[in-house]
Amino acid sequence: MITHARRLFACFLAGFSLAALANGLPLSYQVSGGDSDYVVQSGDFLIAIGARFGLPPTLLARDNAVPYEALIHPGQRFHIHNPHIVPTMLDDGILINIPQRMLFHFSQGTLLAAYPVGLGKPTWPTPEGEFKIVAREMNKAWKVPLSIQEEMRRENQIVLEEVPPGPDNPLGAHWLGLSMWGYGIHGTIAPSSVYHFRSHGCIRLHPDDVAELFDRVSVGTPGRLIYQPVLLAVVEDGRILLEVHRDIYDQGLDPAQTVRELAEAHDLNRAINWSTVEAVIAAQDGLAREVGRRTRNSSQGEP
Repeated sequence: MITHARRLFACFLAGFSLAALANGLPLSYQVSGGDSDYVVQSGDFLIAIGARFGLPPTLLARDNAVPYEALIHPGQRFHIHNPHIVPTMLDDGILINIPQRMLFHFSQGTLLAAYPVGLGKPTWPTPEGEFKIVAREMNKAWKVPLSIQEEMRRENQIVLEEVPPGPDNPLGAHWLGLSMWGYGIHGTIAPSSVYHFRSHGCIRLHPDDVAELFDRVSVGTPGRLIYQPVLLAVVEDGRILLEVHRDIYDQGLDPAQTVRELAEAHDLNRAINWSTVEAVIAAQDGLAREVGRRTRNSSQGEP
C-alpha cells in the first residue's frame, strides 16, 4: 500500500515534471554514487583511483587528508565520496553527459549502473546526439583513421595503419560500435585516462566497467550523448543538489545564469542558499553538493 507520504512525493514529482515540460529546462531527481571505502591495491595511484570512481584526484587527496604528492601504499584505506546527479531518466538505453564524464545505463525505467568515462579532447570533441549500438566485438583490431595517422605524423610518432588485438591496442578487449560512424564505446589499456578528455572522440571505460556493460547491452540498444555541465536535482528527502563541471568544449555557457533559470523555472529560488551556489560554481569540482532544501509547502500549488 502506498503511504500518504509517498502519495505526496508522487504529487511533488508530477508537479516538477509538468514544470520541466513547460519550461524546457531539465531538473533531476536521482543521484548515483555516494560514500564508500576503497583499499589501495598494488600499483594504484591517486589519478587511477579517481578515474575508477569518477572523482578528481585532488579531492580524493583532500578528503582523506593525504598530500597530493604523497606516495600511497597497498592496504591503505580511502573514503570515496562521488555523488553524481543523473541528468534525466531513460526508459531503456545509455545516456552519456559529456562535461560530466559519466555514462548511465537504464533498463525499464530503472538506473542499472553509472560509470565514469573518458571522452574526446577539446581539439577532438565527442559529438552530441542520438545513437544506437550497431556492433558488439571482442578483441577488435584498431584500424587507425587517416586523421589520426596524420596527427601521428605531425607529432613525429610512428605512423600506424592498424593495431592488432593485444596489450598495445587502445580499444581494449571490448568494443561497442555506435551508429555515429567512427565512434564507439570501448575499454582501454590506460585505465587512468578514464574521467579525462584525452580520446579522439570515442568513449573509454575502465576494462571492468566495459565488460559489465558489454554483457548487458545488445545491438539496437539506443543511446544519447548530451552536453550539460550544470545539473540541478531535488532528491526524495527534499535536498537540492547542484553539480557543476567545466565547459570543456567552450560552448559559452554561464553556470550562474543556468542555475537561476532552473531555480526560477521550478520555483526553487527561496529554497536555495545562493552563497553556497556561488561557492559550488567557483569550485566546479564535478560532484553533487547540497545548496538548499525543498519543503513541501514551499512550492506554489503543492497539496
